[in-house]
Amino acid sequence: MNDSHEQLIVRNLTKEFSIAAESLPILAGVNLVLNRGDALAITGPSGSGKSTLLYILGVLDQPTSGDVIQFGQNPFELNAKQQAEFRNQNIGFIFQDHHLMPQFSVLENVLIPTMVYQGATSDAEDRARHLLERVGLQDRMHHRPAQISGGERQRVAVCRALINNPRLLLADEPTGNLDRSNTESIGKLLLEINQEQNTVLICVTHSRELAALFPTHQGLRDGLLVMESA
Repeated sequence: MNDSHEQLIVRNLTKEFSIAAESLPILAGVNLVLNRGDALAITGPSGSGKSTLLYILGVLDQPTSGDVIQFGQNPFELNAKQQAEFRNQNIGFIFQDHHLMPQFSVLENVLIPTMVYQGATSDAEDRARHLLERVGLQDRMHHRPAQISGGERQRVAVCRALINNPRLLLADEPTGNLDRSNTESIGKLLLEINQEQNTVLICVTHSRELAALFPTHQGLRDGLLVMESA
């Protein structure tokens, strides 16, 4: 039997938006169970709710109904301050636009999430250096984002997402701005780190090439997750 403290569990998750006094359903009862070490790619057309689902799982948006249990805890039972701390300690985000701070070095960008609650410690800096070495950026640590390539910037974003040892890693179109070669490289990197760090990895993407790298691929259709064939 799997331990719920090692799982992401989603039950009957719905999300509706109110537009001009009308209700627009986006998610219609999503169910999902993932264990530590699992990796899932989610595809679907624009407007299907992929990013909405990811933002709810990342505790950046509130569901209309249903349950999200992350590693034994429902983060939507927490207040706003507690949710922010929960995100910082448990969830890593990677976006299409890397959102690096241009005035900071690569190393400083990776350390930013550690500064929110405790300040950057020597242990955190050691981990940041290790992560950057792991992704082949040992010679770029003191460069600014404008001095490195798009693929390298996205690798920095991966390291930043991992700096606090998250149990859940969420990637929203992480290769949307990259060419085919970098798409494959970033995809393989995410999957390798997923296994090394024993995270739950969820990636939403328009890229069939990226989704094909994942052991599990589901599509979001009519507000529901459905298994996609290989």
